[in-house]
Amino acid sequence: MNYQQITLHKKRERSVINRHPWLFSGAVAHATAKTDGEIVQVRDADKYILGYGFFSTKSQIVCRMFDWSNEEQTFDQAYWNKKIEQALALRAEIIDKKNTTTYRLLHAEGDFLPGIIADVYGEVVVLQILTAGTKALLPLLTEAFTTHGFQYIYLKHKQSSSNIEGVQLKSGWLTNETSTSVEVIENGVKFFVDVEEGQKTGFFIDQRDNRKLLQDLSKDKTVLNTFSYSGGFSVYALAGGAKEVHSVDISASAIEQGDRNVDLNKNTFSGKHQSTVQDCFDFLGEMPEHYYDLIVLDPPAFAKHARAVANASQGYKQINLKAFRKIKPGGILFTFSCSQNISKDLFQKIVFGAAADARRNVRIIHQLHQPADHPVNIYHPEGEYLKGLVLWVE
Repeated sequence: MNYQQITLHKKRERSVINRHPWLFSGAVAHATAKTDGEIVQVRDADKYILGYGFFSTKSQIVCRMFDWSNEEQTFDQAYWNKKIEQALALRAEIIDKKNTTTYRLLHAEGDFLPGIIADVYGEVVVLQILTAGTKALLPLLTEAFTTHGFQYIYLKHKQSSSNIEGVQLKSGWLTNETSTSVEVIENGVKFFVDVEEGQKTGFFIDQRDNRKLLQDLSKDKTVLNTFSYSGGFSVYALAGGAKEVHSVDISASAIEQGDRNVDLNKNTFSGKHQSTVQDCFDFLGEMPEHYYDLIVLDPPAFAKHARAVANASQGYKQINLKAFRKIKPGGILFTFSCSQNISKDLFQKIVFGAAADARRNVRIIHQLHQPADHPVNIYHPEGEYLKGLVLWVE
């Protein structure tokens, strides 16, 4: 098949040869492509084929590459079936599906398929389409999922996707319909997931391993879970034998979801649970001193773009400072940033500043990140967005 072409300026091919999936407009000398989302062939200044990607006029990233073949290619149904097959093969190695029925199946650039997120909730796959390229491929991708046994596919429009390439899609079922409230198991713990109304695709799957670590550290502790959303850390703390768990979120509907998930598992709990609808900054400022043995700080992304980094850094510092000042001596703090624009090094420096201002001795006992079903493409380190620290506070 003949694809439209992008030709690069001389000496601008190095990032493509190194398999970075983002090709910026400044590297392009000439493009015959005109249509957003079409597959284009990328060539160097000497017309040598470097690979293929999705074209865009709506973003500084003029091409998001998914294939680095140096030969003429045809991207038919069999090709996309193979992409899903490769993603499933990885998950088969890392997910115990007897104990966990929710996981990420496609992680955009992390699975060499930029512009799409696919999360599995039991028998349901929830898709988020982030670019015009994957929007154009939606019928082929849907067929690929059904070929591999997924009969219930829900498309969830990501509100911020319009900031990338102006993609507009209506949320809804692409195949057979089933309930949008799905009961899943994660590490043996049960949750209800609302794939229609819930944040992201319905649940924060990326904290699975970190929730399990918290469970292992929660026995007989008084635990505070701030920005608790649907209560993931709270349920795990109770499952780990915490004597008391408090969940705090500014959203009443989030607190409602958290309470529902606690109730779903309550027959296995001995500790008490209390939920509060309140701004978490205010709660941290007003909470009693030396009451909590373990505090979780898992806020939403404070820096959704590079211009927000300075203000976001102050936000992260303030919540950590409040926690450092009031946590029990010998307490454990789980603190996170999911802002892609806040690097791991910057986050640690922010937390260092908060610890220094609190004048507490603090030690890092674990460094946390996203789980293996959210793989990081080694050529695209920007995909490592979740970072966290577990801290021992004297």
